[in-house]
Amino acid sequence: MKISKPMIIAALVAGNLLAWDLALRAGETNTPPAKPAAGAPPADQRPPRGAGFERLAEQLNLTADQKPKVQALVDAQRQKGQELRQNTSLSQEERQAKRAAMHEEMVTQMKAVLTPEQFEKWQKMPQMMRGPRNGPPPGGEKAGGTNAPAAPPKK
Repeated sequence: MKISKPMIIAALVAGNLLAWDLALRAGETNTPPAKPAAGAPPADQRPPRGAGFERLAEQLNLTADQKPKVQALVDAQRQKGQELRQNTSLSQEERQAKRAAMHEEMVTQMKAVLTPEQFEKWQKMPQMMRGPRNGPPPGGEKAGGTNAPAAPPKK
Protein backbone atom coordinates (compact mmCIF):
# COMPACT_ATOMS: atom_id res chain seq x y z
CA MET A 1 0.00 0.00 0.00
CA LYS A 2 1.33 3.36 -1.02
CA ILE A 3 1.37 6.14 1.61
CA SER A 4 -0.13 9.27 0.16
CA LYS A 5 0.19 12.87 1.21
CA PRO A 6 -3.43 13.09 2.48
CA MET A 7 -2.88 10.02 4.69
CA ILE A 8 0.21 11.61 6.28
CA ILE A 9 -1.68 14.85 6.94
CA ALA A 10 -4.61 12.94 8.45
CA ALA A 11 -2.25 10.99 10.73
CA LEU A 12 -0.56 14.21 11.90
CA VAL A 13 -3.90 15.89 12.61
CA ALA A 14 -5.11 12.85 14.58
CA GLY A 15 -1.85 12.77 16.57
CA ASN A 16 -2.15 16.47 17.42
CA LEU A 17 -5.74 16.08 18.55
CA LEU A 18 -4.78 13.16 20.78
CA ALA A 19 -1.84 15.08 22.27
CA TRP A 20 -3.96 18.20 22.99
CA ASP A 21 -6.71 16.07 24.52
CA LEU A 22 -4.23 14.45 26.90
CA ALA A 23 -2.65 17.80 27.78
CA LEU A 24 -6.01 19.41 28.54
CA ARG A 25 -7.16 16.47 30.64
CA ALA A 26 -3.93 16.57 32.67
CA GLY A 27 -4.83 20.10 33.80
CA GLU A 28 -8.25 19.03 35.04
CA THR A 29 -8.44 17.91 38.64
CA ASN A 30 -11.29 17.12 40.94
CA THR A 31 -9.73 18.82 43.94
CA PRO A 32 -11.45 22.02 45.08
CA PRO A 33 -9.34 25.16 45.52
CA ALA A 34 -7.62 25.46 48.87
CA LYS A 35 -9.59 27.37 51.48
CA PRO A 36 -7.78 30.17 53.33
CA ALA A 37 -7.09 29.66 57.03
CA ALA A 38 -9.71 30.82 59.50
CA GLY A 39 -9.60 34.59 59.81
CA ALA A 40 -7.37 34.98 56.75
CA PRO A 41 -8.54 37.11 53.82
CA PRO A 42 -9.55 35.30 50.61
CA ALA A 43 -6.68 34.42 48.28
CA ASP A 44 -7.65 37.13 45.78
CA GLN A 45 -7.55 39.93 48.37
CA ARG A 46 -4.58 41.61 49.99
CA PRO A 47 -4.43 41.60 53.77
CA PRO A 48 -5.46 44.87 55.43
CA ARG A 49 -2.75 47.42 56.17
CA GLY A 50 -1.10 46.60 59.46
CA ALA A 51 -1.70 42.86 59.08
CA GLY A 52 1.96 42.49 58.12
CA PHE A 53 3.03 43.90 61.46
CA GLU A 54 0.73 41.51 63.30
CA ARG A 55 2.29 38.61 61.43
CA LEU A 56 5.77 39.94 62.25
CA ALA A 57 4.83 40.35 65.92
CA GLU A 58 3.44 36.83 66.03
CA GLN A 59 6.46 35.24 64.36
CA LEU A 60 8.91 37.08 66.61
CA ASN A 61 6.71 36.47 69.67
CA LEU A 62 6.92 40.14 70.66
CA THR A 63 5.95 41.13 74.17
CA ALA A 64 3.34 43.79 74.88
CA ASP A 65 6.21 46.15 75.72
CA GLN A 66 8.06 45.44 72.45
CA LYS A 67 5.08 45.78 70.09
CA PRO A 68 4.71 49.60 70.18
CA LYS A 69 8.48 50.07 69.92
CA VAL A 70 8.81 47.79 66.89
CA GLN A 71 5.67 49.29 65.32
CA ALA A 72 7.20 52.77 65.69
CA LEU A 73 10.44 51.59 64.06
CA VAL A 74 8.58 49.99 61.15
CA ASP A 75 6.42 53.10 60.66
CA ALA A 76 9.45 55.40 60.77
CA GLN A 77 11.25 53.21 58.24
CA ARG A 78 8.20 53.26 55.95
CA GLN A 79 8.00 57.06 56.17
CA LYS A 80 11.71 57.46 55.40
CA GLY A 81 11.34 55.09 52.45
CA GLN A 82 8.46 57.15 51.06
CA GLU A 83 10.46 60.35 51.42
CA LEU A 84 13.43 58.73 49.70
CA ARG A 85 11.26 57.59 46.77
CA GLN A 86 9.74 61.05 46.41
CA ASN A 87 13.12 62.80 46.41
CA THR A 88 13.91 62.88 42.70
CA SER A 89 16.96 65.10 43.11
CA LEU A 90 19.17 62.21 44.25
CA SER A 91 21.27 60.14 41.89
CA GLN A 92 20.90 56.38 41.93
CA GLU A 93 24.16 56.04 43.86
CA GLU A 94 23.05 58.58 46.49
CA ARG A 95 19.68 56.82 46.77
CA GLN A 96 21.40 53.46 47.30
CA ALA A 97 23.71 54.95 49.91
CA LYS A 98 20.77 56.44 51.81
CA ARG A 99 18.88 53.16 51.54
CA ALA A 100 21.89 51.29 52.97
CA ALA A 101 22.19 53.83 55.81
CA MET A 102 18.47 53.43 56.56
CA HIS A 103 18.90 49.68 56.67
CA GLU A 104 21.87 49.89 59.04
CA GLU A 105 19.94 52.29 61.29
CA MET A 106 16.97 49.88 61.35
CA VAL A 107 19.25 46.96 62.22
CA THR A 108 20.82 48.92 65.10
CA GLN A 109 17.44 50.00 66.46
CA MET A 110 15.89 46.54 66.16
CA LYS A 111 18.88 45.02 67.93
CA ALA A 112 18.25 47.38 70.85
CA VAL A 113 14.56 46.41 71.13
CA LEU A 114 14.59 42.67 70.39
CA THR A 115 16.10 39.85 72.41
CA PRO A 116 19.11 38.14 70.77
CA GLU A 117 16.91 35.20 69.71
CA GLN A 118 14.24 37.49 68.25
CA PHE A 119 16.87 39.59 66.47
CA GLU A 120 18.46 36.51 64.90
CA LYS A 121 15.04 35.30 63.74
CA TRP A 122 14.22 38.78 62.37
CA GLN A 123 17.44 38.84 60.35
CA LYS A 124 16.66 35.46 58.81
CA MET A 125 13.20 36.58 57.68
CA PRO A 126 12.70 37.58 54.05
CA GLN A 127 13.01 41.34 53.57
CA MET A 128 9.31 41.72 52.80
CA MET A 129 8.42 40.21 56.18
CA ARG A 130 10.82 42.38 58.16
CA GLY A 131 9.25 45.68 57.33
CA PRO A 132 8.48 48.12 54.58
CA ARG A 133 10.38 47.91 51.37
CA ASN A 134 11.73 51.01 49.79
CA GLY A 135 9.90 50.26 46.55
CA PRO A 136 10.69 50.97 42.94
CA PRO A 137 12.50 54.10 41.81
CA PRO A 138 10.43 57.20 41.00
CA GLY A 139 8.60 56.77 37.72
CA GLY A 140 7.79 53.09 38.22
CA GLU A 141 9.62 49.81 38.27
CA LYS A 142 11.11 50.21 34.82
CA ALA A 143 12.36 53.75 35.29
CA GLY A 144 15.97 54.09 34.32
CA GLY A 145 16.21 50.93 32.23
CA THR A 146 15.57 47.26 32.69
CA ASN A 147 14.91 45.29 35.80
CA ALA A 148 18.07 43.26 35.20
CA PRO A 149 20.17 42.55 38.29
CA ALA A 150 22.95 44.95 39.06
CA ALA A 151 26.46 44.04 38.01
CA PRO A 152 28.64 42.61 40.77
CA PRO A 153 30.92 45.15 42.45
CA LYS A 154 34.40 45.48 41.01
CA LYS A 155 37.29 44.59 43.26
